[in-house]
Amino acid sequence: MKALFESEIKKLLTINLKEWFLEKKALKKDFKFKSFVEAFSFMTAIALEAEKLNHHPDWSNVYNRVSINLTTHEANGVTQLDLDLASTIDGIYKIYN
Repeated sequence: MKALFESEIKKLLTINLKEWFLEKKALKKDFKFKSFVEAFSFMTAIALEAEKLNHHPDWSNVYNRVSINLTTHEANGVTQLDLDLASTIDGIYKIYN
């Protein structure tokens, strides 16, 4: 899978993924929850979907916050797979928010 051009990514972000941003060849977004349990449950739901896609996020969790970076290492940048996973993550977040 080929990495998308920065201009393509930015255009798609303004249309579909408005709260994500591009930084250092990765899509990034931070999420906040009411508790650690909600944050961890969110991560678990993402893990199940990521496993289906065989595409896993770089992420961190501190109490009620989850930070996610999406990039396709083999392509050295953002691919359609990252955009698809970001969209899935936003859908999961709506369940928790």
